[in-house]
Amino acid sequence: MSEPLVLSARDGDVVTLTLHNPARRNAMTQAMGEAFHAEVERLRGDERLRAVVLTGAPEGGAFCAGGDLGMIGGHAERGAASPGDARAAARTTMKRFYELFLSVRDLPCPSVAAINGHAVGAGLCITLACDLRIAARDAKLSFNFARLGIHPGMGATWTLPRLLGPARAAELLYTGRTLSGEEAAAIGLVGRAVARDEVLPAARALAAEIAGSAPIPVRGIKQALRESPGRDLDAQLGFEAEQQALCYETTDMQEGLAAAREKRPPRFQGR
Repeated sequence: MSEPLVLSARDGDVVTLTLHNPARRNAMTQAMGEAFHAEVERLRGDERLRAVVLTGAPEGGAFCAGGDLGMIGGHAERGAASPGDARAAARTTMKRFYELFLSVRDLPCPSVAAINGHAVGAGLCITLACDLRIAARDAKLSFNFARLGIHPGMGATWTLPRLLGPARAAELLYTGRTLSGEEAAAIGLVGRAVARDEVLPAARALAAEIAGSAPIPVRGIKQALRESPGRDLDAQLGFEAEQQALCYETTDMQEGLAAAREKRPPRFQGR
């Protein structure tokens, strides 16, 4: 029996998901996408969950080598053989493929990408779907789509300008330039760069720190940040006021206030 393409490990209220196909440097296949989506759907219903870490099996030296070249090559062969005729099917297939992996955005709790090796193309794009990123200093990171003769996918042209600004995003997408983890941290593509063997521990420590905050407002913050680009300030103020009113009803807020008065760490229960 073959090993799962996505591994799940729980430590208290934090779950680590691992892309697991080291022989192929964790390349993103349809089967891996379906397994990943199934794990995300399972976690979405977990009210105890407070943070998720996403990483790649380290044996192949990559966090994720990007989309499976066999799948991409198959589309290219069909497209070249029947220009125009295969386009609709390819468009539908690719959008569904993106959605399987980008379902990480649908997690109600924050997610941290532990980029413990090279992340290329779609393999780097999935980290942009996470809330936070930590990379190995020596990892090679690139949006290499144009270098392969293909337009970027996986939301690259949407997420990257919002993270880095339009000019920096354009440069990286036009050139397909490879950055080290250290260079990526310097421009804000990742939050920080650390030694390779420290990436996963650092990501789990950050996830544990997030898990120490009250889960109800943290989930509200994630929703607020995700939806803010489509709202004006007045609408955002309304959302914040609504979320604060919700928090006023929780025992966690009473605990937070009591912990502040008593100068001790709070013990949040998520209610």
